[in-house]
Amino acid sequence: MRDWLVHIRRGEYASLQAQIRQALVSAILDGALGRDEPVPSTRKMAKVLGVSRNTVVIAYQSLIDDGYLSARERSGYYVSDKALADAVPPQPAQAADGESSGRDWNARLKLAPSRQENISKPLDWQSYTYPFIYGQVDHTLFPLAEWRDCTRQALGRRWLGAWTNDTWAHDDPLLVEQIRRRILPRRGIIASDDEILVTLGAQNALYLAASLLVSADTHTVVEEPGFPDVRNIFSLMIGHMALNPVDAEGLVPGSALQRADVVYVTPSHQFPTTVTMPLERRLALLDKANTHDFVIIEDDYEFETNYVNEPCPALKSLDDHDRVIYVGSLSKTLFPGLRLGFMVAPKPFIDEARALRRLMVRHAPNNNQRTAALFLSLGHHDTLIRRLNRAYRARWEAMGSALNRYLPQSSRNPTFGGTSYWVKGPERLDSETLAETAREHGVLIEPGRVHFGGHARPRNYFRLGFSSIAEDRIEPGIELLAGLIAGRG
Repeated sequence: MRDWLVHIRRGEYASLQAQIRQALVSAILDGALGRDEPVPSTRKMAKVLGVSRNTVVIAYQSLIDDGYLSARERSGYYVSDKALADAVPPQPAQAADGESSGRDWNARLKLAPSRQENISKPLDWQSYTYPFIYGQVDHTLFPLAEWRDCTRQALGRRWLGAWTNDTWAHDDPLLVEQIRRRILPRRGIIASDDEILVTLGAQNALYLAASLLVSADTHTVVEEPGFPDVRNIFSLMIGHMALNPVDAEGLVPGSALQRADVVYVTPSHQFPTTVTMPLERRLALLDKANTHDFVIIEDDYEFETNYVNEPCPALKSLDDHDRVIYVGSLSKTLFPGLRLGFMVAPKPFIDEARALRRLMVRHAPNNNQRTAALFLSLGHHDTLIRRLNRAYRARWEAMGSALNRYLPQSSRNPTFGGTSYWVKGPERLDSETLAETAREHGVLIEPGRVHFGGHARPRNYFRLGFSSIAEDRIEPGIELLAGLIAGRG
């Protein structure tokens, strides 16, 4: 048996049988195993891998059942002719410079989103001692058993058609009902089913809205500092984007609004500064929208994480003239990998967004929609929110205390709650250099320059998330970070 053929990792996400099967299937389909080359016997494979023979027998039998292997009497196991017919022939090596047939693809492309600046996060963030990373979850807080039970129900025979069928442009009616009855009323929003669209996360909702509202001659207004992805989305479509400053009460109602067609805002929990727009300014913003005839995209990205003050009503709940498109996400309370969000807007807009979504992705995965709907309807989501808010409240206090002790006057406590702090370092600080140095010491932070869209972007701001770090690691992590800022690292 070739040494490279099968490698197993105990404790890996997949079972031993699944790892053996995966390795053999890959070898067969990649052409590494030929017709006349015998597969090791179950006894030999078990001995080499250090596993029980039954484990190998089960893996081999599943491969026989699925037509990958055939068992020849008194001879052993071989790759089946049917499996070899599906094997991929060896591919020619790519040119060292990555060019294909001499074509200049850069000259053909009409858009180059890869050149845009984005927030960067390491995929292995969990391996760091102090992951002050935003937008990730603490897996220890997630009710895995309840989610698994909802998944089992959703994938059962009772709802087989609900998750196996292509529903074209339609959403899971149970999920839409739960959004309408359980989630939106907490934000003061009343909507009908045909005013709600399920999306692949809030990001998908924002792209749909921008695609329908923004063209080359559209004037848009975004917050400064603000959400980089929204700036990037708008910049792909327009030539007129105004960066409107943010103060201690959120978006400043300045002169740029007089020329606006579309205004993007995060009033409940400004991204990234965390300030909350008071009711008076919300009403003033809506009044300007009516006076100057512009549409507001309200991104309520952390609507469930207000554990400090009484919630301020969403802009959408105050909107009497159908000016507001409301965007929400389930990622911050469930998990970001789920990719489920929603949009609430007048029916004519939702009709067009639904049609556009159909051209892009048709609909969000039905199994995820039904699982989330059951999770909401059985009360698990409410229980999870209470658990998260207790944990986040404790971490919010721990981080506020640590920052006041080790980096005084660098930040203000987010009055909304949320899952992050926006920190202003010394004027001389370069937060990107700090992030590189801190990473070498096991500390992850998010440099703040990417959140600014102007020419003279300050470099001394950074963001500290606390949704994915244990409470007892916050203070030592901040102490270490403060030492690095002071040059003691």
